[in-house]
This record gives sequence, structure tokens and C-alpha cells, in this order.
Amino acid sequence: MNAFMSSYSSQGYALMRIVVGFLFLWHGAQKLFGFPVPMPPGVPAYIIYIAGPIELIGGTLVMIGLFTRWAAFLCSGLMAVAYWMAHGTKALLPIQNGGDLAALYCFVFLFISTQGGGLWSIDAVQGRR
Repeated sequence: MNAFMSSYSSQGYALMRIVVGFLFLWHGAQKLFGFPVPMPPGVPAYIIYIAGPIELIGGTLVMIGLFTRWAAFLCSGLMAVAYWMAHGTKALLPIQNGGDLAALYCFVFLFISTQGGGLWSIDAVQGRR
């Protein structure tokens, strides 16, 4: 049972990195451009002008695998701050405070920052470790 799919771990990691970056960049596009879904009224400006670019640019960099470790680390930190500012003050557990996605992004990006670009990344093509 240990061998099941283990020969595809590099490809699985690359797909996870690409999909997570792709999903994350759309949160930034929403904040900055109101696309594909407009932001609700009353969102503080610092969320739009600080979180938006980090999500859009960081998600894109993680997706294409360029400066992956730094981009993922910055995105992880953003999600940690977002969790404690927006959700952690309501209740401790993510299931109670609605912070599941922020917590998940935080730790997935932290994992990506430890692993780097991996397969199918610009970092790999350029020989960065």
C-alpha cells in the first residue's frame, strides 16, 4: 500500500501548488478589480490595497513557480494575519468563526514555502533551489 501513487508525488505537489496559486490570485483580482465578483460595500481600504496585491501577485508567483518560497511565505503570513484579524476575534475554532479557508491557505502556503517550486516551475527551469 505504501507504493500507491508515491511515484507521482512530484507531480501531485506541482498540481497542488499550481491550483492553490490559481485559486488565491482570484481573491486578489476580486479585491483590486471587482472581478469576477464585486467586493461587498464597506470593506476597509487596507484590505483592498494591501491584501489585494499580495493575493494577486503572490498567487500568480506561486502558481507559475517563480520566487516560490518567498511568495508562499508572504501569502502564508497574510493569511495568518487575516485569520486573527477577521476570524480569530469571533471564536477560537475555524469551524465556529468561519476562518477555515484562511487557516487552510496559511498552512498550505507555509508548506509550499518549505518545498519550493518543484516540478513544472520557473524556479526549477532557472535552477533555483
